[in-house]
Order: sequence, then C-alpha cells, then structure tokens
Amino acid sequence: MKLQHYIPLFFILFSASFVSAQVKFEAKVSKTQLGINERLRVDFEMNTDGDNFNPPSFADFTVVGGPNQSVSHSWINGVRSFSKTYSYFLAPKKTGSITINQATIEIDGEIYKTSPVTVQITTAVTRPNDPDNAENVADDNVHLIAEISKTNPYLNEAVTVTYKLYVSEDIGVSNFREIGNPRYNDFWSQNIDLKGTQIQKTEFKGRNYRYLVIRKTVLYPQKSGKLEIEPLSLDLTVQVPTKKRDFFGSVLTSEVHKTVSAGSKTLNVKALPENGKPVDFSGAVGDFDFKLTTSKTDLNATESLQARVEVTGKGNLKLFQLPKLTIPSSLEVYEPEHTENIRTLSEGMQGSIVDNYTIVPQYKGKYPIPNVDFTYFDLKTETYKTISSGQLVINVIEGPTNNSSSDSNIANVGEGKQRVTMNNEQFAFVKRKANLEPIIAEPFFNSSWYWSSLLLPLMAIPLAMVFRKKKAIRAADISGNKIRKADKLAKKYLGFAKKALGQKEAFYIALEKALHNYLKAKLRIETSDLSKDRIQQLLLKREVDEAVVTDFLSILDSCELARYTPFSEVTMQHDYDKAAATISVIDKQIK
Repeated sequence: MKLQHYIPLFFILFSASFVSAQVKFEAKVSKTQLGINERLRVDFEMNTDGDNFNPPSFADFTVVGGPNQSVSHSWINGVRSFSKTYSYFLAPKKTGSITINQATIEIDGEIYKTSPVTVQITTAVTRPNDPDNAENVADDNVHLIAEISKTNPYLNEAVTVTYKLYVSEDIGVSNFREIGNPRYNDFWSQNIDLKGTQIQKTEFKGRNYRYLVIRKTVLYPQKSGKLEIEPLSLDLTVQVPTKKRDFFGSVLTSEVHKTVSAGSKTLNVKALPENGKPVDFSGAVGDFDFKLTTSKTDLNATESLQARVEVTGKGNLKLFQLPKLTIPSSLEVYEPEHTENIRTLSEGMQGSIVDNYTIVPQYKGKYPIPNVDFTYFDLKTETYKTISSGQLVINVIEGPTNNSSSDSNIANVGEGKQRVTMNNEQFAFVKRKANLEPIIAEPFFNSSWYWSSLLLPLMAIPLAMVFRKKKAIRAADISGNKIRKADKLAKKYLGFAKKALGQKEAFYIALEKALHNYLKAKLRIETSDLSKDRIQQLLLKREVDEAVVTDFLSILDSCELARYTPFSEVTMQHDYDKAAATISVIDKQIK
C-alpha cells in the first residue's frame, strides 16, 4: 500500500523536472496591428543559452534597430532561471497581412525554431497634435539637409553634394542607418572618404544645433538640362526627454524611431558652348597641363624607347581619352599602357593620366614624331584652350639602312599600321616533353605494379583499423569536440567578417561571434559565462599579458559601440586587423 502512494509521487516529481528542463524558444511582437508609419518590436526569447542565432529575413520590413541582446539570471527558492532575448525594431514597407518567418538557434547540438508570427499593417495612423508628444518633438528637432556646391554647372563640371544631419541640443540620437540611397542617374559619381569626421556645433533656424556630415559625394553631370538628384533617407533612434524623473532626479527619456529625408534636388546643367569648339575636342573639362616626352631621342636600331603622353590637373580626368600619338610607319609600336593616378576630393578629381608607348626602330635614320594637340574647356574663362606638345625627332644612330621610301610616312597608332603584340606561341615549335615509349614493353604479370596491387590492400587493413579507433576515441571526446567546433566556428566567422568589410552590421555581428567562439575554444567556457570580468580573470590566469587582455576587451567594446552608437570613429578595417593580431598574440602567450 505504501508503494502505491510513492509511485504517483515519483511520476509527479519526474514530470515536473522534465517540464522545467524543457527548452523554450519563441517569438513575441509588441503589437499585432499597427500603422505603416509606426514601429514594431520583435523579441526572440529562449530559456537556455544557445549559439549561431539566425533571424528571419524581414523582407517586408526595414530593420531600424537591433539586434539588441539582453541576458538575465535569477535564483528563486534555490531554482536557477535563465533568459536571453534578441530584439529588433522594424518599420513596415507595405500594408496588409505580413508574416514574420521562423528564427533558428542551436542549443546543445540541436536546432530550434520559432513559430511564424502574423501582424496586420494598416494605413498611416494619425498622431495627436501634442507639443509634448515625443514624435512631434523629434520632428521639430532633427533635420537632414543636402547642400549642393553649384546648382547650374556645366556639362562634366564637378558638383559636390554634402548631406548633414542636424540635431538640436534638446534631444539625442543613439543610432541611425541609411534606408534610401539616392541613385545618381545621368551622373558619374564617387563618395568621399569621411574618416575622422566629428560632430560640430552651429546655429540652425535660429537655434543651437549639432551636426554631422553623413555623406559627401562628387557628381559629374553627363547630359545637359534639368537633372534630379534623388533624396537620401535615414532611419533614426531619437531620445526625447520627458517631464518624468527617476529616483535620483534625472530626467527620463522616451525612445522614438523616426525617418528623415534630405529631399530631392534639381540641377540645371548647361551644355558646353558650340561656338569655338575645336574638331578634336574629346570632352575634357577643367584646368589641365599637357606634355609629350620620350625616354631618349638618340638610340640604335632594335633598341626601345618610351614615348609618354600625359595630362595633369583638375577636372573630369576619368571621363575623356588622351589624344593618339602619330609616328612614322616604319617604326614598330606596342599598344600603349594606360595608367591613372587620380584622387577624388571634395572639389573633384585631381591627378594625372598617362599613355605610355614602347617604340622600337628597325633602321638607321631620323624619324619625326609630329606635334600632338590636346583641347579642353577651361571653367575659369569659359573658353576652349589647346595645348601643343611640339615636334620631337628620334635619331637612330646605328642599324641597317632602309632602302624603301616609307621612312617618312606618318600613321596614327591603330590606323593603317599593325601593332606588334607579344604572345605565348612564339616558341610553340620547341617541344619540352618528348613522350617517348620503350620499344620492348615489360609484361604486367610478376612486375612491381602487379605485386603492389596485391599487397597494398592487405597493408591498408591495419591502417584502417587504427584510423577507425582514433575516430571512435575522438567521437567520444565530447569536451574536445566542443572545443574543436568552437575553434572552427571562430575561423569561419572571422572569414565572414573579412568578407563583410564595408557592411557595418554584418561585419560586427560576424566579428563578435568569432571572438566569442575563440574564447569558448581557448578557455573552455560556455556562452553564458562570457562576461568581461570572467574573460579578464581567465586570460590573466592563463598568463596572458594584461595589455593584450585589455586590447581584446577593447575589441568587444568596439563591436558594441560601432553597432549601437552612431557617431563612432571606429573603422571596420582597424577593428579586423586588431582582432586578428590580438588573437595571434593570445595563441602564443596562453598557457
């Protein structure tokens, strides 16, 4: 009778422990119905720590914030509970019913998936006309402005577009990202590197503001008339102070997601004047110098010389062709080697372009290289200018005499003259491998190959047994397999980070995963123990220099700052190089 009382109690306790140990991974949304001008928060929650979290694609949304990660531990009546959450803030792209697909994560070697979540997107929701409303305050205190250096340029004249984000001193911006990139149709365009750009103070609309240059682009219009520049749009996370205060008297802030746009701009591009335009004008616009030089003028036959056609200065250097060099038809000339040394600054392109010709005379004599003209449109005087190189004479001192009358014939390079080109077939008649076969062939029976084919399978049996035993031992080594898997994942994500250079969010997610998996492999700890204090303690205990530990922790800080703080000067290439170098040093020092 007593046994019958204990058996139900055993099953109750067993089922309770089973339920408590059950893994939960689910998706939660802040609301199931919202307007297209509102924001949606999605939380992916789990009660057991895992690795390799993969969110859904969010194809019908714009990700305006996240992923934000939070972890919590608690002990209640001696029972430990764990919770980890990945949060995203989304802006819908269309109205209607939208389904958020499954997210996945790996927990203890198994893949878990969330259930799909459906939300209903309605038309824009009207906001109350309240001056204290956080969204209204954000509208009045954040502005994105596009400044144009010149609104009526000439065709192929440089125009600089500077995008500035103005934020009043009354609010803050904790994150921003570009969501609408302008397409510069009918323009040649290039973005300027803004490394080292800092926040500056100014007066805007009669109030004190701070501003940051978000992007600076140089444009060269490729046709005349009215050309439109599409707007740049940003999605911001704005922190608006409220009238509430915390326990210590500090002002509480409300977080608002806001989209700002610079608005479209129109340029009135002037065509280049037809009056006085030379026939040989190739489209060069700016301020240039032109010269033709040769490496030497006196040489012997079959020797080579270099003829250099060069344009230097400021203007649309990448958008026109250099004039062709003309030489006597009895000289052999190779296809010119084109080189460019051009920098694109705020004022436009600067530098030089060069065509370098290799010329080989075959006969004795004097060969004139006629004058070459280069024409460009000068923006200062608004007139066409022509620069002449002057005539050069090549004096071939020694060599055979050409008895034909073609010495003085002049031909443009590429016109009426076949270029001398080098290829790999000049010595094709020389055979480097004979492929000879013996006259008397050795029979296969009783040959070395015959006995090898019989004995090798027998010798392979003990090797296969040793390999199988090693494989079984390795498979049984659960701890070692985890370490090897983490080390492999660290290398994998470090490779992903290198490929994602230039893509801010993807780069820092991959870099952070690489660092975490590297620590799991080296320190033999779980993801839940990856706190900075714990990492510092373990690395110092394993005799890693304190300076190296500080560098490693600073990389983790950089990942967090670069992903969630807008005005960071941390560059992706610097972080990647520093991470690779620090990991290499830890590998050498760790005991």
